[in-house]
Amino acid sequence: MLSEVDGTLQGHRDGHGFLIPDEGLQDVYLPQQEMHAVMHGDRLRVRITRYDKRGRPEGKVLEILERKKKPIIGRLLLESGIWLVAPEDKRMGQDILIPKNGTANATAGQVVAVELIEPPSLYSQPVGRVVEVLGEIDDPGMEIEIAVRKYDVPHRFSAETLAQAAKLPEKLRAIDLKGRIDLRDVPLVTIDGEDARDFDDAVFCEPHKQGRGKTAFSGWRLLVAIADVSHYVKPGDPLDGDAYERATSVYFPRRVIPMLPEKLSNGLCSLNPNEDRLSMVCDMLVSESGEVQAYQFYPAVICSHARFTYNEVAAILGNTHGPEAAKRRDLVPHLLHLHEVYRALLAERGRRGAIDFDTTETQIVCDDNGRIEKIIPRTRNEAHKLIEEAMLAANVCAADFIADAKHGSLFRVHEGPTPEKRVALQAYLRALGLGLSIGDDPKPKEYQAIAAATKDRVDSTQIHSMLLRSMQQAMYTSANAGHFGLSYEAYTHFTSPIRRYPDLLVHRVIKSILANKRYHLDAGKMNVPMPTKRPGRAQPIDPAKASTEIERWEVVGAHCSANERRADEASRDVEAWLKCRYMREHLGEEFAGTVSAVASFGLFVQLDALYVEGMIHITELGGEYFKFDEVRQELRGERTGLRYATGARVQVQVSRVDLDARKIDFRLINDSEEAKLVARAQRDKAGAAAPTRGTMSAAEALEEVRRHDREVKSSGKRSAKPARRKSGPSQAMASPAHPVKAARAEARNDGRSGARKGAAKPAAAAAEPRARKRR
Repeated sequence: MLSEVDGTLQGHRDGHGFLIPDEGLQDVYLPQQEMHAVMHGDRLRVRITRYDKRGRPEGKVLEILERKKKPIIGRLLLESGIWLVAPEDKRMGQDILIPKNGTANATAGQVVAVELIEPPSLYSQPVGRVVEVLGEIDDPGMEIEIAVRKYDVPHRFSAETLAQAAKLPEKLRAIDLKGRIDLRDVPLVTIDGEDARDFDDAVFCEPHKQGRGKTAFSGWRLLVAIADVSHYVKPGDPLDGDAYERATSVYFPRRVIPMLPEKLSNGLCSLNPNEDRLSMVCDMLVSESGEVQAYQFYPAVICSHARFTYNEVAAILGNTHGPEAAKRRDLVPHLLHLHEVYRALLAERGRRGAIDFDTTETQIVCDDNGRIEKIIPRTRNEAHKLIEEAMLAANVCAADFIADAKHGSLFRVHEGPTPEKRVALQAYLRALGLGLSIGDDPKPKEYQAIAAATKDRVDSTQIHSMLLRSMQQAMYTSANAGHFGLSYEAYTHFTSPIRRYPDLLVHRVIKSILANKRYHLDAGKMNVPMPTKRPGRAQPIDPAKASTEIERWEVVGAHCSANERRADEASRDVEAWLKCRYMREHLGEEFAGTVSAVASFGLFVQLDALYVEGMIHITELGGEYFKFDEVRQELRGERTGLRYATGARVQVQVSRVDLDARKIDFRLINDSEEAKLVARAQRDKAGAAAPTRGTMSAAEALEEVRRHDREVKSSGKRSAKPARRKSGPSQAMASPAHPVKAARAEARNDGRSGARKGAAKPAAAAAEPRARKRR
C-alpha cells in the first residue's frame, strides 16, 4: 500500500487504464477518474492506494513522467462549428480539439495525423494540430496507412538508406565472387507461393553414398542456399540502421512493408531464376533414417535454375507424367529426391515427438480497390511441408554450429508451459475424460500424442487450442533454452535474412566463426526503449545498462521479439478492418458456423462459408443464466443444462458490425416459436397416431397439426346446433382443444408455476430435445 510505481499507461476503450510497470510488477488498475489528464502511451508514476478482492492493485496518478510524442491518427470531424479528431486507437480515450488554423486544409471526414499542442488536463481536452492528411476513409489501402501509424511501424526509409541502396551495383562484380564456392552448375531451385516477390532460399538434393562396412553412409546430400544479405548490409551502415529499427518485414493483404529497400529485397538479394546471386549455403548429409549426420557452412555463388510454386511442385509429385512434370522434365528427378529426403526428415520428426497441429490458414483475396473479394482456405500440401523440413534442418545446423563455437548470438526459444498453465491444462484434460494427460515435467511427445489421439473428435479444435495456449510464446534470446514445440535442443533462424533481422545477425556470426573471428554488436543498437516485463519471464535488461556482450545480445533479442509482435498486431488489425468492411455487406444474412472459442461473456463463431469470426454475446443465448465452466471451456445453462463448447454447430445472423472497434456481432438463430409449440403439442397429445418429431421433419409435423386442426373444426361444426352457441365450462369439455392453443396455455401455466417454484419440469423437458440437437 502507498508504494510508488513507474510505468507506461495502457488505456482501455471503456475509459479506465492499466499502468504497465517498468520493474515487472503486477499491472496497476487506474479508474476512469484518473484518466482525465493522461493518454495511452504516457509514462507515469502512480501510487498504489488499494487492492481488490483478488489482490489486484489500484492506483492514483502522481506524476506524468513523459508524454507520448508520436502523432495520433484519427478522423477529422466538425461538430457544432468545433473541429476535433476522434482517434482511431480507442485506447486514447479522448477526442482532440483542433483550432481553426490547425486543420491544414483537411476536410471533415478525412483521416489525419495530429500532433498535440496542449496535453489533456483535469478540466480540459487535449488540443492538437494536423500535421499530415492521409486521405478519405474509403481510399484503397487507407486501412494500412492507419495501421502502420497506429502501431508505430516504420514505413519510410531514411534518405541516407535510399542513397546507399542506389549506389549498389545492379549485378555481381568479380570482386564479389572472391572466396566463394561456385555452385552455379548445381540445379538449385526456389519453391514459394504464387504471390511471392522475394526469394531468399533455394534447395537441391541428390542421393549420396560413401564408405564401407560400419562406416558406410547411405542417404542424401541436401543443399539449402540462403541469400547472403550480410554481404551488402554492413554493421553501422544506414541500411543496417533502418533494418534494425524495423527488425522484420510486415505483411498486409496486397502490400508489404519490407525490412530492406526493394533494390535489395526484390533485386540483388532475391534468388531470382537464371541470375547469379551470392548466398550462404548449409550443406548437409541426411541419413535414410532422417538424421543429419554431417553439415558445413560456406559462402557461395549460385544460379537458381527455376522458380517453382507450391502448387506446381505438389502437382508434379502427385503425377510425374502429367503436364506440369512435362514442362520441367530435367528437374523432376531432383524434386523427387527432395521429396525422398523430406519423407525421411518427417519420419525423424515423428520419432522426435515434435508437435504438429494441422490447422487451416486463410488467404484474403482483394479486388482492385483493396476490398475483400473472397476469403479462401490455404491448405498446406506436400511442397509446403517439404520446404518447411528443409528449412528446419538448416536452422538446427546453424544453432548447433554457433553453440559449438560458444559464440554469442540469438536463438529462437520456445518454452513449454508455465506451472500455472500446466495445472490448468491437466484439469481440462481430466474433465474431458480422455485418459490422456501431461506429466509434471511435460514433454513434446505428450502433447503430440494428445493431438494425434483427438484429431478426429468434434471438439478437436478446442483441445488443440488449449494445448497451444498452454505453451509460452516463442522469442529471440541469447540464452539457448531449446524449442519445445519442435523438440529441438537448439534452434535459431538462419533462412530468411531478407525479411528478419535475427537471421541477418546469425549470418554475420557464422561468417565470423568461419573466419576465426568474433562478431561484436554495435553499441548503437542499445538505443532502444526499455522492454516491459512479460509474465513468467525474468526482468528484462535495461539497454542503457547492457555492459557485457551477452546482455547486449539479450537487448537485441528483446527488441526483435517486440517488433515481431508489433508486426503481427498491425497485420491482424488490417485484416480485422477488411473483414468488418466485408461483413457490412452481409448484415441481416444468416450463416452456418462453428464455435471457435468460448469465453465468460459469449461465444466466438467462425462462419463456414466466409471464414470470418464474430461473437455471440451471452445475452443472445436465451432467457436463462449461462455459467462459464473454465475447466471444460464451455457455457452451460443452469435451467436446461444446454451447453455450448468449441466445435458446436450453430446457425447465426449477422446483427452488427463495429468498424471502429473491429468487432462483428452475431445473433443466434433458434427454432421458430411455432415449431417449439408444435413439438410440445405432439408430445402432449394422448393416443395420437401421428409419428413423433424424431421421425418426421418440422414441415411434416406442422402439416400434421394443421390436418388435425381441420378435423377438430369440422367435427365441431357437425356437432354444433343452429341455436346460439353456449358458453362456459361445459362447452370447453364438449369439443377437443386445439393443440397449439393448448400448448400456449400450458406454457403460460408453466411460467406462473416457475415463478412460484423455480424451473418447472415440463418447461425443462420441452427444452431437452433442443439442447440435444445443439450439442
